[in-house]
Amino acid sequence: MQAAVLRVVQPEERLFSRGDAPDGLYAVIDGAIRATGVGSDGKEAVLALVEPPQWFGEIAVFDGLARTHDAIAVVESKIVHVPSAALSAMLEANPRWWKELALLVTTKLRLAFVMMEDTALLPLAPRVARRLVLMAEGYGEWADRSKRVVSVRQEVLGAMVSASRQSINQVLKDLEARGLIKIAYGEIEILDLEALKRG
Repeated sequence: MQAAVLRVVQPEERLFSRGDAPDGLYAVIDGAIRATGVGSDGKEAVLALVEPPQWFGEIAVFDGLARTHDAIAVVESKIVHVPSAALSAMLEANPRWWKELALLVTTKLRLAFVMMEDTALLPLAPRVARRLVLMAEGYGEWADRSKRVVSVRQEVLGAMVSASRQSINQVLKDLEARGLIKIAYGEIEILDLEALKRG
């Protein structure tokens, strides 16, 4: 894709912020981007960790409105950016690609509903287990594989499930004691994905 621009972004570098004008579509090639919002009290809510080979930024492609959240690099990351003008030209030349973009949006909407229900109905331990499973399976992007190691800091995982780092640490230690995971600095190794799915 000639219109795509490859960028390397550093940890904590912003790709865009909530309220920014739309500037195209992005994909993670290497590394991780956190999609996040910050409340008036400064508390951060991490909506998702976007990892390879995920695309993001598609909402503004459809409605042309301002960005809905912040996109910030977690680690040094390689990003592909397809600028708005080039993307519009490609979509005009290939209207069937709108369906692919729509599927991207609906997949994320389905996941958002699942995560909202989890937050409302599940105790913390199964919420954490389900989020680790989602991350290991690429948020539904992969049908035939999963990651053995999930790269996520405990405070970020806490922000994803609305819990303190201390509470997350306790849940992870319990999962580790049950032989489902192994905790390392900035990483969680999945030892038994099927058991983790059962909570």
